[in-house]
Amino acid sequence: MRKIIIALVLMLAVVFVILRFSELKDIMNTLHHSNYRFLIAAVIIELIWLFNSATDYGSIYRLLGLEEKTPHLVLVATAANFVNVIAPSVGIGGMAVFLDDAARQNHSTGRVTVVGVLYILFDYVAFFCVLTLGFIVLVRRNNLNAGELTAAAILLAIAAGVAFLLYLGYKSAERLGSALAWIARLINRILRPFIHRDYLQEERAHSFAHEVAEGISMLRGKRREMLWPFLYACNNFALLICVLAFTFLAWGTPFTVGTLVGGFAIAYLFLIVSPTPSGLGVVEGAMTIALNTLRVQLEAAVLITLTYRLITFWFPLVVGGVAFRILGGKTKPAPTA
Repeated sequence: MRKIIIALVLMLAVVFVILRFSELKDIMNTLHHSNYRFLIAAVIIELIWLFNSATDYGSIYRLLGLEEKTPHLVLVATAANFVNVIAPSVGIGGMAVFLDDAARQNHSTGRVTVVGVLYILFDYVAFFCVLTLGFIVLVRRNNLNAGELTAAAILLAIAAGVAFLLYLGYKSAERLGSALAWIARLINRILRPFIHRDYLQEERAHSFAHEVAEGISMLRGKRREMLWPFLYACNNFALLICVLAFTFLAWGTPFTVGTLVGGFAIAYLFLIVSPTPSGLGVVEGAMTIALNTLRVQLEAAVLITLTYRLITFWFPLVVGGVAFRILGGKTKPAPTA
């Protein structure tokens, strides 16, 4: 909870600094020319995004021989997003929601863990396609700098690490278990001076690796079927870019496709690599600056950024809280592997 409070303070500080450098009169003029019908359309598209994300999970479930209804996955996915934001657990809290649901539905926890990892991996691969287009826009407009390149390098390293662990599990459960045990030892060595105990259980790594390897083995011979999760992931980004486009239209701000793709790519990049929950505070500042450098007036960039985040962060957070309550509000701890 402390983490999200710090992030909120950071976000408010960013907004305050931005407003200090923008003209309040110009912001009021922009508000005066707003069209709230486009905001309603943006919210509807965000709801479609929630459904599409659940469909993406459903396609990966089927890849691993699991069957689950999409409406139920909508609840689980949005509840997992809610837990990831309110609990500083680096994604483990959200995975706990899926694993708790797996226990209730009598699904293999190893397979469901692979579902979560594959979802992230497909999401990263699809985003790299968007990021490439965004970088092309920034290069053509001479706006690409070291900050974006560093963030992209961090993202690439994370994606490569996830893909490598999946490859180890595909080849050998023993190798994956050894890798997980080594990671557990490294994390325990780093955290022991601060928490005075082992954070992860090394002995659990090998048994958990066998569960995961069993799930990964279900992917053999399904190369064509793996195209569908990638397409759903691409559709997720197309929907989010549409939300951004309707936000521009709502405030009567002219834009180009390059502005949309470039601004969105920078915002989502810092959402992933930010240390705060869902990039809270960081994304607001980075997206405002990115849009302004892409020739959007600062006062319009402020309103567009805050509105976009309201629809794509705060709205799903509220929906996720409701979904979490519907699911029972109780989750079991994720396997400490």
